[in-house]
Amino acid sequence: MSDNFAQGALTELLSSVAITQPPAVSMMNRAAATMNAIKSYILSRNLAPGDPLPTEAELGAEIGVSRSSVREALRKLEALDIVQVKHGSGTFVGEMSLEPMVQTLALRASLSATGNRTFLLEVAEARRALDYGMARDVVRAHHQRPNPQLDQLVEAMLELTEQGRSFMAEDMAFHDLLLRGVGNELLRQTYSSFWLVHTAILPDLVTHTEGAAVATARAHQAMLSAAYAGDLDAYCLAVEEHYEPLMTALRHEPAE
Repeated sequence: MSDNFAQGALTELLSSVAITQPPAVSMMNRAAATMNAIKSYILSRNLAPGDPLPTEAELGAEIGVSRSSVREALRKLEALDIVQVKHGSGTFVGEMSLEPMVQTLALRASLSATGNRTFLLEVAEARRALDYGMARDVVRAHHQRPNPQLDQLVEAMLELTEQGRSFMAEDMAFHDLLLRGVGNELLRQTYSSFWLVHTAILPDLVTHTEGAAVATARAHQAMLSAAYAGDLDAYCLAVEEHYEPLMTALRHEPAE
């Protein structure tokens, strides 16, 4: 085989192979990559909420992106409460609360007037599932450990029902304080988030049903008494009684 023939064959082979440049990274992907890089920076340095972050220029140099990309990523991360930008002071690690999730869920429920009730029923079912799932830990945490604040909240709920008034704030405070004794902050915040969604959409639904408020207040009293007594079965029964008025109201079709 001559050299000329071999060279021609090689040229023909190379010309048949399509060599293309990789597609340019989209602006959206670049922004997501920068956000991930900043989150990785926070994790790799074991930074905690409130800890300061480098300047935009320093952070850009650290993760290998432009200052404008860092600024855009920080703006999006601030909306998620992952970072907090304090003008004149700098950028800090955020509290990373579940507030963005609450806002998203509340908006989702508000988008459709007919879908509210179904969505709120799902939220209530999620809350009830968390109550059941944490029942054993709640009873263990409060067994023979009376809590004056919880007692006062129950008394306040009972008094407000006698006056025909709503007790949403006391109800939410009761559950929040009850779960604080368990020591699982993520579960407590998740539960509180579902509660906030409910109160943001339909704050006085249960009070429209005759006798529901009284039954709900007494169910809280039964939950607390069962927890103090270390009676898991009684606590779970009280949880069911607590949710029954709400579930009934949510399943009831409103009059046209």
